[in-house]
Amino acid sequence: MSATHSSLSVPMRALIVRPEQGGETATGRAFKSLIDELDRREIEVINSSSVDDARAIIHADTLIQCVLVHWDLADDNGAQASEVISAARAANHQMPIFLTSDRSSISTMSADILTQADDYIWLLEDTVDFIGGRIRTAIDHYRHSVLPPMFRALAQFSRVYKYSWHTPGHTGGTAFLKSVAGNAFFRFFGETMFRTDLSISVGELGSLLDHSGPIGEGERYTAKVFGSHRSYYVTNGSSMSNRVILMASVTRGQVSLCDRNCHKSVEHSMTMSGASPVYLVPNRNALGLIGPIPPSRLTPKAIARMVADNKMMGPDVDRNPVHAVITNSTYDGLCYNVSRIEELLGKTVDRLHLDEAWFGYARFNPLYSGRFAMHGDPKDHGADKPTMFATQSTHKLLPALSQASMIHIRDGRRPIDHARFNEAFMMHASTSPNYAILASCDVASAMMDKDGEKLTAECISEAIAFRQKVASIAADSAKAGGWFFDCWQPTTVADPKSGKKVPFHKADPATLATTSSAWLLDPGAEWHGFADLEDGWCMLDPIKVSIVAPGMSPNGELAKTGIPAPIVTAYLGNRGVVVEKTTDFTMLVLFSMGITKGKWGTLLNALLDFRSDYDSNAPLEQVLPELVQNAPETYAGMGLRDLADSMFKAMGDLGTTRLMGKAYEQLPVPTLPPVDAYEELVRGNVERVSLAELAGRTAATGVVPYPPGIPILMPGEQAGADDGPIIGYLRGLEKYDALFPGFEHHTHGIEVSDGVATLLVLKETS
Repeated sequence: MSATHSSLSVPMRALIVRPEQGGETATGRAFKSLIDELDRREIEVINSSSVDDARAIIHADTLIQCVLVHWDLADDNGAQASEVISAARAANHQMPIFLTSDRSSISTMSADILTQADDYIWLLEDTVDFIGGRIRTAIDHYRHSVLPPMFRALAQFSRVYKYSWHTPGHTGGTAFLKSVAGNAFFRFFGETMFRTDLSISVGELGSLLDHSGPIGEGERYTAKVFGSHRSYYVTNGSSMSNRVILMASVTRGQVSLCDRNCHKSVEHSMTMSGASPVYLVPNRNALGLIGPIPPSRLTPKAIARMVADNKMMGPDVDRNPVHAVITNSTYDGLCYNVSRIEELLGKTVDRLHLDEAWFGYARFNPLYSGRFAMHGDPKDHGADKPTMFATQSTHKLLPALSQASMIHIRDGRRPIDHARFNEAFMMHASTSPNYAILASCDVASAMMDKDGEKLTAECISEAIAFRQKVASIAADSAKAGGWFFDCWQPTTVADPKSGKKVPFHKADPATLATTSSAWLLDPGAEWHGFADLEDGWCMLDPIKVSIVAPGMSPNGELAKTGIPAPIVTAYLGNRGVVVEKTTDFTMLVLFSMGITKGKWGTLLNALLDFRSDYDSNAPLEQVLPELVQNAPETYAGMGLRDLADSMFKAMGDLGTTRLMGKAYEQLPVPTLPPVDAYEELVRGNVERVSLAELAGRTAATGVVPYPPGIPILMPGEQAGADDGPIIGYLRGLEKYDALFPGFEHHTHGIEVSDGVATLLVLKETS
């Protein structure tokens, strides 16, 4: 395969590790000739002469596609050469490794080294043309083999240079070249993107709707990687994935059990399918973090009681639930013991569905063993077990483009065969999918297949290092009578050998990275604040780090002073640091595969700077200039500490955190199924009301405060009394937002105009 027609549009690159020597020796002259030959064959050469340098290059440069190691790197019987070979093989088990030497050295090579090397080069015996040809052949084979099926076919097709007489109409990008704006657009993204933006008319690539050709081959490859019986690529995010599963599994006249901590796509699925939802209510703690559903709420007896208590079901609804959907892991990183979920819910339903939008990496690190849908060997998932579905937002925490998602299925009881399932899939999939998104699903699978454990281990290690550093600074600051942020995590960790508990920041990082028991939410432990747990039920994912600002104890008591997290988030944003989510006293940061020590070091420095600016009451004009510029009547002349004190006092006076807890303690009374409420919305039988007019009214759309992200009202549910917890909480948010412009809450389903919050409700019938 020539360089022009290679599947990989990156330069060929080889690393040669050899002793420093001039061209005056026979070996030196042979290496110089070989390097010239490789250059003639368009192979870049990087030279190294030490173990440390070679190891650093191998780790940093993923474009190294071949390593040549001279056995006599040092006068040590090949010890240093062995280190380089082991490091190269540990970094990449597919990359070709050549051992260069003379024939007399082979007797000193261990069986292990001979096994790790792919080929041997006798520099002084073979011709450079022959050696160069073998190296080029090995690199070409490697370049071809590292690409997964769909991406390989797409890359090869882009180099055929066919004239396009089919959609899309930009025909490889040429249409954009006919205007200045289009030309700028073309140059910004580059020709390759447009040449690979294709349509279903390109038969060589197969069809997403038929799951044929390289696309189907890629999905079958992904199924092997992720441990499913079959997998599907999705180009409209896990919102589509959830809708496909639920519309294939449940319909009118049937009951679906739904985690109340569900994504809005699950809510939409209930509306679209016409199913009757019965909600499984998770715990939440004083900080407002969403916890797990207690196991006691998943027993057959508990579920039967919830179904019986649901008054909105008509006589035509079968009371036996057919489907259950649970969020795993939660936004804040709580993941279940999935075998236990199967044991509990498997007594009630035949189909289990885990929304793992934030958890696609779990299969690839033993720390998460047994805590994801496709756990264990797919061969062991027999017809006596519930059919298991998983949706994963590949783009969220795996390397993939936005909207890339996957559906994974293991067939068990009451399976949905491919033909039936695909009808729901085709209902939601586009006939013109984005091929770059599909290719990114393919590449994510290949990366996790080959390097999944290494990639996840790096994320976990970096997250642990950050957690321990924050905890260490917090401990030292407390001893000195000062303050710092903390992380939401176990306060102590048991040493696996002695059983002795040590403070989290003093625990062995290797133990934290490899021992799942260190992250368990033990029943009754004060740090997590969740009730009604059992041993092993729930574990905190170390890569999802909630930074806790001072001001509230784990049991919900407000301190005399505190620092609301939204202020810290605004401060960090002004420094170019963007967090994932903010509650009253927590900020969530994700240690994904793109995180480096430099990135989290910048975050840590920003937190230290915030402490300094808070302690000195730095002027807001200096630390949050845009805030003051946008609302000078509120913030002019204030300092950072002044703002924190004012906001903290308002939280206490309005009781927003306490009201949130009360609002989520009990489910609202349902008056209509979601589908009926939506039909009234379509007919226009709705009206917009303020919170003062909301008492006793039925919501026409979902009302979801962010955070915490759990629906406070679903379509068809009643808002309750004027002095009840739901309206009280929404009113508290309305007042708070009016006091602090720039720090408004986002509540899906609520519109705010001139400080007045309104929402759509069903019209009252006379």
